[in-house]
Amino acid sequence: MSNGPKVDPPAATRAAAKPTLLAGGNPQIAKGDGDVPVQAYIAAMPGWKRDVGRRLDALIVRTVPDVRKAVKWNSPFYGREGQGWFLNFHCFTAYVKVAFFRGASLRPLPPAESKDKDVRYLDIHADQQLDEAQLADWVKQASRLPGWSGPRSS
Repeated sequence: MSNGPKVDPPAATRAAAKPTLLAGGNPQIAKGDGDVPVQAYIAAMPGWKRDVGRRLDALIVRTVPDVRKAVKWNSPFYGREGQGWFLNFHCFTAYVKVAFFRGASLRPLPPAESKDKDVRYLDIHADQQLDEAQLADWVKQASRLPGWSGPRSS
């Protein structure tokens, strides 16, 4: 029996615990900065979505070597230091949704609209052939734009 005070485990330890899957199979991962929580999210993605997550992460890192990573709101976020976030992705039941926060400025436009006039989406389905050259081009363009800072409480 421990006599000491209860200590909150570090983010890396919390990220290593088996996460709960939320609606649509989205992993519930503790908020945290860096690669560790992002890799924990990817490892917890169910089924075929895990491979999509690995491919997205590798493509983003190849395209933007100085990318900044974090998990916020149960989604991996990618950004540039001092510029904010340019992209995130999220698991849904039938697809992985990639959000480009300044997607309306990308050419060609990513295919899906958002209620937010600046945001555009790419939905990746299980048997879809991913155009990695186009995706890398969008990532490169997005990383050069002013990013999204999110709500102050993030």
